[in-house]
Amino acid sequence: MKNKGYLKTLTASAALATIFTVAGAANAATPADTLVEAWAIDDIITLDPAESFEISPAEILGNAYDSLVRLNINDPSQVIPGVAESWTVSDDGLTYTFKIREGLKFASGNALTAKDVAYSFERGVRLDKSPAFILTQFGLTGDNVVENAKAVDDTTFVLKIDKPYAPSFVLNCLTATVGKIVDKKLLEQNSAKVTPSDDYKYDTDYGNAWLKTNYAGSGPFKIRDWRANEIVVLERNDNYYDDPAKLARVMYRHVKESATQRLMLETGDVDVARNLEPGDYEAVINNKDLQSDSAPKGTVYYISLNQKNENLAKPEVREAFKYLVDYDAIGKTLIKGIGEIHQTYQPKSVLGALDEQPFKLDPAKAKELLEKAGLKDGLSVTFDVRNTQPVTGIAESFQQTAAQAGVKVEIIPGDGKQTLTKYRARNHDLYIGQWGMDYWDPNSNAEAFTANPDNGDDAANKTLAWRNAWAIPELTEQVQAALLERDTDKRAKMYEKLQQEALDTSPFVMLFQQVEVAGIRGNVKGFKLGPTFDTNFLSTVSKD
Repeated sequence: MKNKGYLKTLTASAALATIFTVAGAANAATPADTLVEAWAIDDIITLDPAESFEISPAEILGNAYDSLVRLNINDPSQVIPGVAESWTVSDDGLTYTFKIREGLKFASGNALTAKDVAYSFERGVRLDKSPAFILTQFGLTGDNVVENAKAVDDTTFVLKIDKPYAPSFVLNCLTATVGKIVDKKLLEQNSAKVTPSDDYKYDTDYGNAWLKTNYAGSGPFKIRDWRANEIVVLERNDNYYDDPAKLARVMYRHVKESATQRLMLETGDVDVARNLEPGDYEAVINNKDLQSDSAPKGTVYYISLNQKNENLAKPEVREAFKYLVDYDAIGKTLIKGIGEIHQTYQPKSVLGALDEQPFKLDPAKAKELLEKAGLKDGLSVTFDVRNTQPVTGIAESFQQTAAQAGVKVEIIPGDGKQTLTKYRARNHDLYIGQWGMDYWDPNSNAEAFTANPDNGDDAANKTLAWRNAWAIPELTEQVQAALLERDTDKRAKMYEKLQQEALDTSPFVMLFQQVEVAGIRGNVKGFKLGPTFDTNFLSTVSKD
């Protein structure tokens, strides 16, 4: 379904046809007003900011929606104004008052006011999709959100929280995708009636079904079209309140193979290549007609062990698997230039990040640990792997090194949606994951990897620890305590302690921190990768 009100001068199909036609011409360039990117976008499940929780849609939504506050990409420790031009925090730390800019409009032409902000919080909490915990952790519930996240008038939004958390934590959370502001009037027009039940007691879906494939934002670009595993089209939003996007549109073409992306970049079929493997990235760097950009990301890769598997739940097995990764070989080949070996879950440069690397490939040590666990003859496990690089190569490397300790690994490849769906249902043995910070605060990853308030299958807060059925009440308490510590140095020490305990006991084999790279045509100007995927902003990009 498309929102026909946004289809003005060029349909997505026509735009796509134009690109393909131009790409077929020898040495022809993409259209001057269009940026075409090759990127693996098979992880897109929905385009609703209240539901989306994947990597590539974070970038798309980050360019198509705005939020109360934003992350300063030049200094991620700072939060800057978004639709809120200013804010204050009460002396007791429980009330945040935001002053909304006047005269804002959504892409639809509808006015953007504090009422839209309140509605965005209401639907985010009441829909209770995967990212809802970012808001509900402040004590917001379906019953109290209307009162505790409310518009006092058109330009004043007040948020009341349950505890005096560190203000930097609260504000960073509001930069997350679930905090994007949506068009209340447009979504009410496209909401579906729902029969209340024990699981969902509201009579509306808040436009969720419609917004999965449509758009209701106010960012510099509007989402024009999405075809799963094929293409996403963004178009300039002429109602955007800040400097308008320099390009008329951005198109993401789903291309998974690095070599194909590089070839398309070299021939001018695309302007940007996003999934380059080390060899192809090096070739781009050495090509005088091309440019490159890179940025350390708040993103880590890991192998996780589902604790529902009684063998993987044994502490000795969890430790053994950390000695079955050839970290050196992976660092020198599979992630050269695109990542750095990193064995803790907090990315470098985040408050309290611990840079410890105690593990190395040691099959003999692993065999000793397996024998202590009563698995002298080894064990067999399945390994769910997204069929993109470098994760496929890492999985194959692990399969080979694990075999040296008698661990038989069956790799089950799938696209991003398939593997994520199975992982979120806790139906895996092993899974290789990519986790990007939801907001630039250490709690984002501490919560994900070392908190699990409810290990039941129907738990509300489905963290990574929950996905792997790791019940850790003591660590969960430590995570919660760190949120209330306002002394920065003390707070950093608390996160260091959490990481050390996870290193020793967790079911996560941490692999590396991502360095995102991009190959870029020489005529592209202003393309800059940010510290998070939703800060890869495109409005300043232009082409000669």
